[in-house]
Amino acid sequence: MMPQTTPPPAGLCVQDLTVRYGAAAVLQGVSFSVPVPGQLIGLLGVNGSGKTTLLKAAAGLLPHTGQCLLDGVPLESLSTRRLAQTVSYIPQQSGISVSLSAREVVLMGFNPRLGVLQSPTAAMRAAADEALRTVGLANKAGQDYLTLSGGEKQLCILARTIAEDAPLLLLDEPDSALDLANRSRMTALLAQLVHTGGKTALVCLHDPALALDSCDILVVLQGGGVAAVLHPRTCRAAGSPCRRVRPAGAAARYRLPGPTPSGPAAAVR
Repeated sequence: MMPQTTPPPAGLCVQDLTVRYGAAAVLQGVSFSVPVPGQLIGLLGVNGSGKTTLLKAAAGLLPHTGQCLLDGVPLESLSTRRLAQTVSYIPQQSGISVSLSAREVVLMGFNPRLGVLQSPTAAMRAAADEALRTVGLANKAGQDYLTLSGGEKQLCILARTIAEDAPLLLLDEPDSALDLANRSRMTALLAQLVHTGGKTALVCLHDPALALDSCDILVVLQGGGVAAVLHPRTCRAAGSPCRRVRPAGAAARYRLPGPTPSGPAAAVR
């Protein structure tokens, strides 16, 4: 009889992740796991809590100890090309400073699949146009990216993410330049992309209400560690909806009633 082999764990697993800037530990022993694919994971925390650092470490852009695994495979073990095919990292600023059309920016998402001097195929161009249509920029395909508004630029980068079709998405404040309506639309598009495509997305958001409404799981960072892991959708499905509590003389707090994996009634500032 052939010995049974244990299948690799599915989903995203961050194990004992530590990042230092000089002598200071920005992240210290961060660990959490999301064993089910197709999840939109929100990162919450005050400025300086390590949200961007966590995304950069997972994307392989910062030296760190510990590891990040996707479906049981350490991202640290992947070649540069394979990592680019596996992870789509969207920073707060795109860094694009040369004149490119919106379509050309979206086509950059196919670069990890192309060989040296190979041009995008007709199918890739069609996929780029479809991605622009999905985010509402079909009429901007030929426009210079640098002339787009801040919100349009972020939607264009989201279109690039859709076209890139990587299994792990890391997005740092993708809603920061969007108005309220487009913030909701952007998170709805992200959720649809993740849920229908079986992807995993880790997204840094500043609006707790938007995060509670949009995300399947919330990871709250505080002081370089994980303060709480919340499951708002599971809570609502069980008939105990998230509620916003506004204590007198205090900033708004968003609370999940009942126990959580990190303790009773964790709150998100």
